Amino acid sequence: MPERSSTYTWSDPSIGLQVMPTMPGIDYLRAMLAGELPGPPIADRMGFTLESVDPGTAVFRCTPDESHANPIGAIHGGLVCTLLDSALGCAAHTTLPAGTGYTSIELKVSYLRPVRAGDELTCTGTVVKPGRRVVFAEGEVTDASGRVVATASGTLLVMQLDAPAA
Repeated sequence: MPERSSTYTWSDPSIGLQVMPTMPGIDYLRAMLAGELPGPPIADRMGFTLESVDPGTAVFRCTPDESHANPIGAIHGGLVCTLLDSALGCAAHTTLPAGTGYTSIELKVSYLRPVRAGDELTCTGTVVKPGRRVVFAEGEVTDASGRVVATASGTLLVMQLDAPAA
């Protein structure tokens, strides 16, 4: 059987983690967009790109390839789920003050269409209800034709972050 391989590279995430507790979430994400801080390694591994952030919104793009396929040749739902989880989380992060972060505590994904290698995906996460302890968000993934291929709703726990070590 012919084999294929790929190599992944990423920047040291500890650089961003050191300053994250000192910055409002939207400023932290905008620093990533500007290339001033490294993005998360998962984005490099999965082929995601954070395209934009605004208060309560985050937009990602992804063009999966054959390495993301499941046994029947469609793109694995886990990639789409991870894309949605990332967009919902970053949308929530845009609403958080310095010293706070988030973690997903619930995520419901509905898959509406199959995704194939080469499909250009856009994923938008939007905060439905911000909060000091819990944030509620929704997201959708569309293909290049604007067809919705998956949707999600999620709940994110807001938590205090440790101050950076001196």
